[in-house]
Amino acid sequence: MSEREWGRLNPLMIVVRPLNELLGLVPVLFALLVLGDVDLIRLGIAVGTVVLVVLYGLLSWLTTKYRITETRVELHKGVLFRQQLSIPRDRVRTVDLTAKLGHRLFGLSAVRVGTGKQEAKGEGVSLDAVTAAEADRLRQEFLRRAPEAEAEAAAAEENQLSTLDTAWYRYAPLTLSGLIGFGAVVGFGANLASELDLGLSDSSAARSLSSWVTTSSAATVVLVCAAVVLAFSTIASLIGYLLQNHAYRLTRQADGTLRVRRGLLTTRSVSVEEQKLRGVVRHEPLLLRLGGGARLSTVTTGLANESGSALLLPAAPAAEATRVTDEVLGSTVDIPLARHPRRALPRRLVRAVAPSVLAVLVLAGLSSVASWPAWLWVTAAVVLVPASALVAFDRYRGLGHGLTPRYLVSRSGSLNRSTVALERTGIIGWKVRRTFFQRRAGLITVTATTAAGAGGYEVVDVGEAQGLTLADKAVPGLLRQFLA
Repeated sequence: MSEREWGRLNPLMIVVRPLNELLGLVPVLFALLVLGDVDLIRLGIAVGTVVLVVLYGLLSWLTTKYRITETRVELHKGVLFRQQLSIPRDRVRTVDLTAKLGHRLFGLSAVRVGTGKQEAKGEGVSLDAVTAAEADRLRQEFLRRAPEAEAEAAAAEENQLSTLDTAWYRYAPLTLSGLIGFGAVVGFGANLASELDLGLSDSSAARSLSSWVTTSSAATVVLVCAAVVLAFSTIASLIGYLLQNHAYRLTRQADGTLRVRRGLLTTRSVSVEEQKLRGVVRHEPLLLRLGGGARLSTVTTGLANESGSALLLPAAPAAEATRVTDEVLGSTVDIPLARHPRRALPRRLVRAVAPSVLAVLVLAGLSSVASWPAWLWVTAAVVLVPASALVAFDRYRGLGHGLTPRYLVSRSGSLNRSTVALERTGIIGWKVRRTFFQRRAGLITVTATTAAGAGGYEVVDVGEAQGLTLADKAVPGLLRQFLA
């Protein structure tokens, strides 16, 4: 395709897009056609849904075209509402290649270009679908900057930074994703059974289960239920880790980009321009941290963080996360962090312990007024309150900040601890916040604003002089005119 000719998506998109959409509707179609009594209304709804999805795929293919010139990327699309997007090529920051199961069956892929602004508005260039070869060509074309850089890239080879180790699967159950997924499946199944009036509560299995619950002790029921939930959530976590991170590879490409490839049924390849990379976030949820693991995500423009595009390293050993961070950033950011004032501890204690004490008081009141079991509030007082206090102390212990020659490092949190290494040259401003209670404690929260990632990264509950000095040293001169 010439750079000034309009190109169209692959005609197989007419089949692939409806197939991908229908795969997501399989549970609903199954319920309509298989469960319960089959009637003309159910059949009509199922057939109508399929026809509408196929028709939408056809109209999307007919109304979508794209063009790449020397300076711009243009896209015309829309079935009901026409859109005409035109993006300067020098604004392209990332390229995301995604191949769902329907794409892979026909050797196709979806291409999404991230620029930051468009991505935040959901208006980025998205081509669904093109051939896998065309997708890779477009990736290189979108990220091409100059003939000299292209010539240098042709002479170089990709450098592998990290690859999946099967031992990493042990960290999957520590992310709680399996527990959430198991809960969602159980909730959906229970709701579906109720809507279709399957009468599961009247089955022999349900009656046997109800009889066992009523005749067994409360401790036995709790332990057995916990074991069942733990077993199924662990299996769900392992399956989710396999589907999302199979064949994971992180490489430094010859064209100056970092490329992450992963996925089993849906494969994904995300390329991030290193010149626009502004840092790395290290995520350490409590269970994952206790298990000695961590995961990484990028701080860059043009990525939809909520869809997992920013993932740099899945749950892996903490040492591997440190090594990958140093490799990606080109310098170490694993430095001793400055502690925050002791005055920050009471704020964490109040926030963590107060809700637990309130819960104990409510349960105690219900125990005396409504004859609720006394062991509920006793257990809450013995277990919940001390656990909340421990979390508060851990949150305070986790607070820290520091500076390296290139990066601002900030850490906070306990149940979901995160450590961000933000490039100092990428900081475009500072936001200083003091709430009423912070003013009384002599604390402030300093937020480094940036055009990348979340848009701002906080140094929480730091001393006033300490925080302002940190901001001034991180970007000399930016804040100095406002300092007394």
